Amino acid sequence: MGAFREAVEAGDHDAIEQMLSDDVVFTSPVAFKPYSGKPITAAILRGVTRVFEDFRYEREIVGADGRDQALVFRATVGGREVNGCDFLHFDENGRIDDFTVMVRPLSGAQALAEAMGAQFERIAREASG
Repeated sequence: MGAFREAVEAGDHDAIEQMLSDDVVFTSPVAFKPYSGKPITAAILRGVTRVFEDFRYEREIVGADGRDQALVFRATVGGREVNGCDFLHFDENGRIDDFTVMVRPLSGAQALAEAMGAQFERIAREASG
């Protein structure tokens, strides 16, 4: 099991943040424009942990060189089931430099968008210091 998965499952936000490169790009399943940088990405990931219920990884797929991982998960948001996948790419220093999340079904994605929208002022405050 990878260190990122272990940190997420342990709820260790400091460890998660340490695994992010300074210039990480986070692509959300519900926002058009990717977010760039460690502060906003770490704040978004903290926000996600506040809105996901019963979050669990079900499968981990690792590329041959170990620099690409796909982590398949399930959770609920506002009573809606969400199936998704975290796609991670690790730079030459072993830090996550690209983080893309995809979710389904549409009703779950809509519930996630609504819940994260309600969190976004807090996320922006956390990201700015």
